[in-house]
Amino acid sequence: MAFELPALPFADDALESSKMSAKTFSFHHGKHHAAYVTNLNKLIDGTGLADKSLEEIIKATANDPNKAGIFNNAAQVWNHTFFWNSLKPSGGGQPTGALAEKINADFGSFDKFIEEFKAAATTQFGSGWAWLVLNNGTLKVTKTANAGTPIVDGLTPLLTLDVWEHAYYLDFQNARPAYIENFLNQLVNWDFVAENFAAA
Repeated sequence: MAFELPALPFADDALESSKMSAKTFSFHHGKHHAAYVTNLNKLIDGTGLADKSLEEIIKATANDPNKAGIFNNAAQVWNHTFFWNSLKPSGGGQPTGALAEKINADFGSFDKFIEEFKAAATTQFGSGWAWLVLNNGTLKVTKTANAGTPIVDGLTPLLTLDVWEHAYYLDFQNARPAYIENFLNQLVNWDFVAENFAAA
């Protein structure tokens, strides 16, 4: 069964007031994400992977140089879908409840978490992703290069930020730190993060 491009969980202009433009989403979702879906379907057509789930394809092809094309496209489909859900209009701020307590317990404070997340997103050289993950019951911040995704390492992703330049260049040009700050202050969907935490 062929994969399809999932719809954004908000209108493409819903984050305009939070400095992410409809033009960015028209390219990022409508072209980049769509291309990963199209390429993946072509690469797995007629293979033993064609009837597998996205997660199964990612895990089956990770670290296999002969299947790098399949892995890269499958992981980017998964990562982008997860990223859209990490965003919401009027987001940002701080989490509440059990998630907030866990962040304070594992990082020392919410501010320390923010410091670590900013550092991961800022220092990821070139293209990649910054993540909040659950690792054996402990919250950790990590980063992955290119199409890398924590699910291949048995980690549970809770939140991600895309730091590929195409994610922010139309709105922030080369100012990645400003894009990161804006994400944390105005865009993080803490409800989605809390749902992932509760389900882990």
